[in-house]
Amino acid sequence: MTYHRINTAEMPALWQLHTAYKAEIGEDAPTDADFKRLKKAVADGEILFFGACDGEKVVGCCSVTVGFSTFNYEKSGVFEDFYILPEYRHKGIARELVRFAYRESGVSSMTVGCADCDVAMDKSLGFSVKIGNLLAFE
Repeated sequence: MTYHRINTAEMPALWQLHTAYKAEIGEDAPTDADFKRLKKAVADGEILFFGACDGEKVVGCCSVTVGFSTFNYEKSGVFEDFYILPEYRHKGIARELVRFAYRESGVSSMTVGCADCDVAMDKSLGFSVKIGNLLAFE
């Protein structure tokens, strides 16, 4: 298994994973307009995607959106879009992908907002420090 930062040339493979991810969590399928906006965000460096590859096949992905934290006055990251193809799960790929994304994104801290049903999984991936509650502005 190899790990790397996904570039715009790999957007079709990323889009397949992202579409499968949305379907698995019960969200609406993304549109062509969504794909164009995501591709632009990747091209502009607004979001970093990382992939796990079995040969040429991208079998897993995650993203890190980089910001700045006044907690330690360094870059911080928000981890999202985590998905591993079902046939590649439970093989340690997820942990390696998270570690790779953390190192390669250049952030000093990385957080994840997770649903109650994902807490155990996210803890097993290394997200072990509880920081209050995460709420979204409507």
